[in-house]
Amino acid sequence: MSDFNQRIVAPSLLAADWSRLGEECHRAIAAGGDWLHLDIMDGHFVDNISFGPNFVKHVRNIVADAYLDTHLMIERPDQYIRDFIEAGSSNITIHIEPEYDVGGTIAKIKESEISAGLALNPVTPLELAEPFLEQIDILLIMTVVPGFGGQKFMKEETMPKVAQAKKIRDNNNLNFHIEVDGGITPETASIAADHGANVLVAGTGTFKAEDMATSIKELRES
Repeated sequence: MSDFNQRIVAPSLLAADWSRLGEECHRAIAAGGDWLHLDIMDGHFVDNISFGPNFVKHVRNIVADAYLDTHLMIERPDQYIRDFIEAGSSNITIHIEPEYDVGGTIAKIKESEISAGLALNPVTPLELAEPFLEQIDILLIMTVVPGFGGQKFMKEETMPKVAQAKKIRDNNNLNFHIEVDGGITPETASIAADHGANVLVAGTGTFKAEDMATSIKELRES
């Protein structure tokens, strides 16, 4: 089983300066970022549009060895996973809320020998994810309503789910990271870690920080 006590910080490229994408990717890694998080939005599942497989492919070409944590906030992930696998994703996380074959889509991701994640919006109950917990490598519990950066951390709605997920994982000897995304600061990172999260996605808190290395260090050690 992985060491879930090791805290992983994943700077989100949604908050990067895309006009200097290569520099921003290298800056995040040099500052201590463990993963790069890529938010894919289709304008349907969430009320925003970000980027697609070609962007992921470009990032992979820039940082050949980086762990690319691709988060599909889209209505039909089952129709696009092949594109994101071929683009060079290290992990693909899909949402449980849309209507499609969630289990089959996770299986197809895993067949490609990359890791698979399942994401829940803040108001989505953990019970909906329980049938898939044995299949996945990452459980992403959104700590803001997905779509836009810079939102406030939703503690009351999300932290009980984080704690419940950790309990289920530990009691059943399962093997998935618990990831949180949205409003992550040193203070909220500490709260999330206390409840059982070990992967912290931060966009504004890393790329917009005065000193990214200091920010990442504070997220990891808070």
